[in-house]
Amino acid sequence: MPTIKIYSVSLGCPKTRVDSERLLGALGKVCPVDRPEDAQLIFINTCGFIRPAVEESLQAVLDAASAAGEADARNRPLLAVAGCLVSRYAGELSPEMPEVDLWLPLDAMDHWPSMVSEALQRRGLARRPELAAWPARFGGPVSYAYLKVSEGCSHACSFCTIPSIRGKLRSEPADRLLVEARMLLDRGVSELVLVAQDLTAYGREAEGSDGLIRLLEQLLPLSGLARLRLMYLYPAGLTDELLSFLRTAGAPLLPYFDIPLQHAHPEILSRMGRPFARDPWRVLDRVRERFPEAAIRTSLIAGFPGETQEHFQALLDFVRKARLTHLGVFPYWPEEGTAAAGMEGQVDEDIKQERVRLLMEAQEEISEELMAGHVGRELDVLVDEPSPDWPGLHIGRAWFQAPEVDGVVYVSGPGVAPGRMVKAMVEEAGAYDLSALA
Repeated sequence: MPTIKIYSVSLGCPKTRVDSERLLGALGKVCPVDRPEDAQLIFINTCGFIRPAVEESLQAVLDAASAAGEADARNRPLLAVAGCLVSRYAGELSPEMPEVDLWLPLDAMDHWPSMVSEALQRRGLARRPELAAWPARFGGPVSYAYLKVSEGCSHACSFCTIPSIRGKLRSEPADRLLVEARMLLDRGVSELVLVAQDLTAYGREAEGSDGLIRLLEQLLPLSGLARLRLMYLYPAGLTDELLSFLRTAGAPLLPYFDIPLQHAHPEILSRMGRPFARDPWRVLDRVRERFPEAAIRTSLIAGFPGETQEHFQALLDFVRKARLTHLGVFPYWPEEGTAAAGMEGQVDEDIKQERVRLLMEAQEEISEELMAGHVGRELDVLVDEPSPDWPGLHIGRAWFQAPEVDGVVYVSGPGVAPGRMVKAMVEEAGAYDLSALA
């Protein structure tokens, strides 16, 4: 089987990374390279969710095209661009960017491997590879892996472009997910992170409201699974039935709840079209009643159209009182094609940025107190990778830290290596990170 030299970039959310890993795994024998000019295939998987992501994706494509060289140059790499940006601006991109050899929209994702391999063959850059059967995966850390359980979203939040880009909810069959999960665990992965646009909606279009419970019942007993983490749990989907199941499930399921609330004031939540009760305390209280030890993460939008100073003060008070473990705050972006973009009461950019700053300052104080509470305690730390700056130091995570979005544990000592779970004593704490000795 021929080896294909690949330079790959995945932008945006973990779901994009999974799409990239599946494509590269399906291509068969591939070899990553560090420079685009050394590749036979340059693969850019883009994000198009909000304006900054669009700009970042466009710049990544332009940089890759520049590195690839002239379009008619001999042995020029094949430049393939995929993902949300392609699907959102399909009709506009191609005429403006002739440097791109192959556009891969999301609605053709099942055909990406054959489209790429055929393009490589036509260009004479590689012999036609023997495509591997789904769900082959390529790359990723040895400690954890994302398992994308569904595509698209059937909600109609007024600010969100995802349904128009990725379509309505389509859940992956459980048997295919189990095959992929076993493959990842056999590769040495210890932590599986389930991701979706709304994880609680898994299977709803086919099986009803208990689809996620049925999936978890099959995943939790898998051999080699040390941690199972659930990301992006819609508040309305955290029903009493689901929470009761999670409470009784126990390890390796983590008491970690990623619940995107987006705001705390009922008037703004109504304008957002959020599909749940207007009081965010209801879902927090339900979770904490069953999981007093829960780590809770949420994301908030500051400066949504119509957000007055009174609305913002209510949001700030909520953050101070809720004492969430982790928080992400984003300024509102008026995205073309969304209902919110045409709403009255658009907030000035400088006000949005100031509100983001105030919210994050409040959260930093809370996080600093929470992290200080771990000093002197022994934690199980899953080691992800060596520190790029300090020999002998590694970067890992405790159970309450999700990959890429939360803080980390800097750990050193005997037996510390990527992929290993080690017991470590916390020596120091910062606002978001911990330092520990194994």
